[in-house]
Amino acid sequence: MGRSINLEGKVALITGASSGLGKRFAQVLSQAGAKVVLASRRTERLKELRAEIEASGGAAHVVALDVTDYQSVKSAVAHAETEAGTIDILVNNSGVSTTQKLTDVTPADFDFVFNTNTRGAFFVAQEVAKRMIMRGNGASNPAYRIINVASVAGLRVFPQIGLYAMSKAAVVQMTKAMALEWGRHGINVNAICPGYIDTEINHHHWKTEQGQKLMSILPRRRVGKPEDLDGLLLLLAADESQFINGSVISADDGFNL
Repeated sequence: MGRSINLEGKVALITGASSGLGKRFAQVLSQAGAKVVLASRRTERLKELRAEIEASGGAAHVVALDVTDYQSVKSAVAHAETEAGTIDILVNNSGVSTTQKLTDVTPADFDFVFNTNTRGAFFVAQEVAKRMIMRGNGASNPAYRIINVASVAGLRVFPQIGLYAMSKAAVVQMTKAMALEWGRHGINVNAICPGYIDTEINHHHWKTEQGQKLMSILPRRRVGKPEDLDGLLLLLAADESQFINGSVISADDGFNL
């Protein structure tokens, strides 16, 4: 007998849902039955995604969110729960990067990366967790899921993206700290560390000389696709993952071995 992940009755908030991995995460969770709340600054793109999801029979809501703005975080989470109901799953996905030597990093560069990747991710998770804790599910049967999207760069430093690696390494430790503190409240917190994934943001890069050179050092000479993360995402979002807490899981085709 086959078995599939069923998220019917769950509400999932996905940050950075307007493109790339966030868009794919929202589609996958919706296909599994969750009601999804799409959050980012680019609300017009979110509305297009909502229309796609609804056309496929899913339920989706749109909220404006700037993770670098604390008041925006609080307002967006409150709006999400007003529109869709209490949040069961958070996919904490918003992220940015720069490409430069560390000696060229300016205070503005530092703030740009850390305010989104680390500070923003922290306060989104905190605001959602506060509401989960208030609802008081017992830890004997963990019911809530927070999935932080880190990066293989948070585990292994690469040239030219040291600042990004630092910010994602902080997300890795943040995940463990949250899991330790919030697990007793029925919240499982885990992190996905994707390797190189082909998305609309970097698609052109893989056709360049530099991109081809990078691909040549990957274990299987290929980059991943957003759908390569589907299984891991669904596992961490599902009730079946209740014994997985504080895990940091690489999905990088073996690059970090």
